[in-house]
Amino acid sequence: MEKNIESTRQLKVGKELQKHMAEIIRSKGMAAFGGALVSVSGVKVSPDLSVAKIYVSVFPSDKAEAVMVSLEENTRALRGELGAKVGKQLRIVPEIVFYLDSSLDYVEHIEELLKK
Repeated sequence: MEKNIESTRQLKVGKELQKHMAEIIRSKGMAAFGGALVSVSGVKVSPDLSVAKIYVSVFPSDKAEAVMVSLEENTRALRGELGAKVGKQLRIVPEIVFYLDSSLDYVEHIEELLKK
């Protein structure tokens, strides 16, 4: 088995974490992120389920930096809220690390190029 293929358990835990983190971020509202729309585009979980990489996309993209700073400053609180939601299913709530998903910018860039 290749190293980069995620196990079924990793995928299931990732989906569950994605659903709950999206809910938590949505409950904060756009005002918490300076009027930016923040969505969780994916979650990758380490094989031992101890670390979750959470990919977020931000619209408009010029607010991305401020949103990432806000998420990083509130990581502990967000992990606590996540723990309250998944504590029954998971023995250990994974450490969470936020990454900016720039695929929306990429799509926008391609569309601009195609218009020319």
